[in-house]
Amino acid sequence: MNFLRRRLSDSSFVANLPNGYMTDLQRPDSSTSSPASPAMERRHPQPLAASFSSPGSSLFTSFSSAMKQTSQAPMGLMEPPVPSTPVVQRPRILLVIDDAHTDWAKYFHGKKVNGEIEIRVEQAEFSELNLAAYVTGGCMVDMQVMRNGTKVVRSFKPDFILVRQHAYSMALGEDYRSLVIGLQYGGLPAVNSLYSVYNFCSKPWVFSQLIKIFHSLGPEKFPLVEQTFFPNHKPMLTAPHFPVVVKLGHAHAGMGKIKVENAHDYQDVTSMVAMAKTYATTEAFIDSKYDIRIQKIGSNYKAYMRTSISGNWKANTGSAMLEQVAMTERYRLWVDSCSEMFGGLDICAVKAVHSKDGRDYIIEVMDSSMPLIGEHVEEDKQLMADLAVSKMSQFLMPGGTAPSPLRPWGPQAKPAKSPGPAQLGPPLGQPQPRPPTQGGPRQAQSPQPPRSGSPSQQRISPQGQQPLSPPSGSPQQQRSPGSPQLSRASSGSSPNQASKPGATLTSQPRPPIQGRSTSQQGDESKRPAPPHPHLNKSQSLTNSLSTTDASQRGTPSEDEAKAETIRNLRKSFASLFSD
Repeated sequence: MNFLRRRLSDSSFVANLPNGYMTDLQRPDSSTSSPASPAMERRHPQPLAASFSSPGSSLFTSFSSAMKQTSQAPMGLMEPPVPSTPVVQRPRILLVIDDAHTDWAKYFHGKKVNGEIEIRVEQAEFSELNLAAYVTGGCMVDMQVMRNGTKVVRSFKPDFILVRQHAYSMALGEDYRSLVIGLQYGGLPAVNSLYSVYNFCSKPWVFSQLIKIFHSLGPEKFPLVEQTFFPNHKPMLTAPHFPVVVKLGHAHAGMGKIKVENAHDYQDVTSMVAMAKTYATTEAFIDSKYDIRIQKIGSNYKAYMRTSISGNWKANTGSAMLEQVAMTERYRLWVDSCSEMFGGLDICAVKAVHSKDGRDYIIEVMDSSMPLIGEHVEEDKQLMADLAVSKMSQFLMPGGTAPSPLRPWGPQAKPAKSPGPAQLGPPLGQPQPRPPTQGGPRQAQSPQPPRSGSPSQQRISPQGQQPLSPPSGSPQQQRSPGSPQLSRASSGSSPNQASKPGATLTSQPRPPIQGRSTSQQGDESKRPAPPHPHLNKSQSLTNSLSTTDASQRGTPSEDEAKAETIRNLRKSFASLFSD
């Protein structure tokens, strides 16, 4: 009893205990702070017993609560953290490139990205914009517009673009392709895409895509008008038949088109092409009965028929009668096929001519800058606004296009010149390697079962070597099912031995010596551990507690050893205090 009293009152013993266990033993007490004679012990037996019972109960209470927290932490039974206050995100800026005749702000009123983030609409024409684009800073747009006679100057960084205006027109002398390049340089998403907007700046270039569709579907399903392209006036000698329609350069709304009746007029037009210094196309004149227009906005389809009343050969010039017609599968095939060009067109329209002999001829395709016609103009604008909001939710929300976290690592976990345990498994599509034979050399690329340890144990060393972990959770022992001696040696080892670096290096050799067999490793594991130097009881208890804290992140075999150590400690304390 005197020996136990001196041990418990020893200041070095109390200082070595982790996390301040048994600090209440340091309170001033004459019976425990200083040695006493046997006579004093006999005269004060009850206070001495009380002084021992109080520290013992305190020790068991602290020890039990600490072990309860240790066992609950890996299983996720701890209290969840208090959720943080949500951060209010800034509104997303939508730049609508269109003229001032349409107020796009009212069509986006009350709409939010994913129902959470506000949308701020900025509207201007190409002629009112200027910008500067950076590699890492995005695109900064300067806008100078006139609103009710007042000049408004504003600078902002748009998040999304809705293009409703032509970026290039030879007839009007407007060339804003440099702005489209700047917006694309800044990496801004748009409807339609800026890539398609730039490609639509040349009608013969777009017509070449129609030719591909014509050859793919055939003349019956995709009746394309016969057209000839001339890069300049020199090859324009004559036409195979008359009348023909000559189109100069890139223009819109019927501009730059001439109907030629005979060869003499054709020569006069050729001289005009030489003065314009541009390309030209010729196509056979079709005596039309009416024009057809099939438009697609997102997943909404509409078909219109336009009949000229004034008798002009251009149906879009003069007076015309417009009416909506039924959407047939033939029309749907035309617009769906054209919507796939240039990476996809969310908004497009196909123009065709229906001749008096009952045949259809596709003559042109338009993008998001197409004019809206008919009685459903407001509905079409609302459809465009809804489409823009949907695309903003798709492109601007973080993680919207992120890969699934369940996707396997694949080649990332396979180094080129480290055929050790860093290879977590063969890539998909290759046969699985055969399991290692018992007693034969270890297979370095055998599949490794999932571990139940913490992520720090599954981390791979930079040199492709094995992570330093206790031998009971080493990959070599888990990959050797035919060696029961290894598992018995691992489960029977003490925590002190499991945490020694020497034992780790013995069971986990470096890759250059992988030729050692599993039987040799089993013999090494069966060798008895060197005798532990004699320690007094306080040092042994301190080392056992510190080893238990250091090995909390072990494998299941370590958990069993830790539980066995705790049980032995409890039995030791029970036997000590029962005396």
